[in-house]
Amino acid sequence: MNGPADFCYAAIMATINRRHLLLGGAAVVGGYAVFRSLPMAGAAEKFEVVRSDAEWRRTLTSDQYVVLRAHKTEWAGSSPLNGEKRAGVYHCAGCQQALFSSSTKYDSGTGWPSFWQPLDNAVATRDETALLVLTQTEVHCRRCGGHLGHVFEDGPKPTGLRYCMNGIALTFTPG
Repeated sequence: MNGPADFCYAAIMATINRRHLLLGGAAVVGGYAVFRSLPMAGAAEKFEVVRSDAEWRRTLTSDQYVVLRAHKTEWAGSSPLNGEKRAGVYHCAGCQQALFSSSTKYDSGTGWPSFWQPLDNAVATRDETALLVLTQTEVHCRRCGGHLGHVFEDGPKPTGLRYCMNGIALTFTPG
């Protein structure tokens, strides 16, 4: 049957399929936008160091602000701290809280400074969802809430953890 009715049916089905595809895509994008606007788990946390958005913008460089306050990620391999080999301590660039000892730093091959353990009571974590399905564990400064990076369970012994940190979120003090 290749009559006019078959042609109309095929045209209607093609239109419905395109319409459903467009509406479905719009629904996913809209749903994601709503989801991203919701407070993250742990957003009600209280921090010792609290500043207004304007104060953070004055205190931090624009790159530090984007990572620490807007939860973005620096380009892999962009941090000079990747090659830092001296003994010392890594601090939060937002509040100078001591976070990691150089004795726990290692080359993970990821392009970001990586550590197998933070200092005691230095960082906190929370689960976050990206792309509606991917769950990862965000690491932030316990003192100011600044986004530092993420922790993964593929690190070396003794912890088996990889604290993959944004170098721009850290400062280094040798010693």
